[in-house]
Amino acid sequence: MEPVLIKEYRAGIMECSHHGHICVVDDRGETSAYAGDPDFVTFTRSAAKPLQAIVAIRGGIAAHYGLDDKEIAIMTASHMAQPEHVDVLESIMKKTGLSESELVCAASYPWNEESKEEVLRRQGGKRRLYHNCSGKHLGVLAYCKMKGYPLDGYADPGHPVQQEIIGTVAMMCGIPADRIELGTDGCGFPVFALPLSAMAAAYVKLACPDLIADEAVREAVKTIVRAMNLHPEMVGGRGRVDSLVLQDGNIVAKGGFKGVYCFGLKKERLGIAFKVLDGSEEEWGWIVESILEQIGYGNHSIIRELSESFTHDIYNDEGKKVGHADAVFRLQSV
Repeated sequence: MEPVLIKEYRAGIMECSHHGHICVVDDRGETSAYAGDPDFVTFTRSAAKPLQAIVAIRGGIAAHYGLDDKEIAIMTASHMAQPEHVDVLESIMKKTGLSESELVCAASYPWNEESKEEVLRRQGGKRRLYHNCSGKHLGVLAYCKMKGYPLDGYADPGHPVQQEIIGTVAMMCGIPADRIELGTDGCGFPVFALPLSAMAAAYVKLACPDLIADEAVREAVKTIVRAMNLHPEMVGGRGRVDSLVLQDGNIVAKGGFKGVYCFGLKKERLGIAFKVLDGSEEEWGWIVESILEQIGYGNHSIIRELSESFTHDIYNDEGKKVGHADAVFRLQSV
């Protein structure tokens, strides 16, 4: 069964609905609440980036290259290539000696419209560094360079670094590596097909690293999550759900393309993953807000910020209110 998560209305008439699935797991990795199918299998897309960063941070690239927290945070990012992002990415290249040509992600314009217009105004062109995944790629390349792994083919599933990443993702999700089906992400990296319950289990470990038996992984997770909370603007950018909720030091969060979103709550020791089946991202803020309300989340200010930043009112091109959206799902307890 595919429940409706969000309904949108125009002139009082329901214009569209967004179906999906939600899973909430506790610190035992067991499903505690859900909507729809908590074990629905989908691709992690960029929600896996904090997990993919573990291998390089565990390996010691921060100390080896003198990387700071901003540079670590952008390795988990789907950044918008705003000026502050580009500055940090170029700093990583300078410290590591990597060149932009070594990135396999496609040359792109900045995701942020203002930044794109500025590039065009300067008669600039697309750059690989502007790709929203470039921070992830630089982190993995820096690790390969430090380890002496070949830089060529670093995005191939059989490359040693990708094998390390797959093993780490499997450990964090609590499933065997050979049960993870692989696809190819938009940036060229392997992408993981996982049940929402496994994604949520990984995020409860990100939020509660004491659950991780391996000390090196545990310390890497602490470093990564601290950087994300210290510099939420690096993880997404202005107007992004990730960057807003990461301002709350109790939350670690990351979304991915095609409607997948994951977050973990530290004090509550919960991991949450959901998928909007039509692949839309516009509903993320509304869904996160409703989940936090339904579980009785204590930080009301972040719920209020979500409500204000991702208003339920729908406006037309001239700024006139023409409708509204409602979160209509109800979490079921196990």
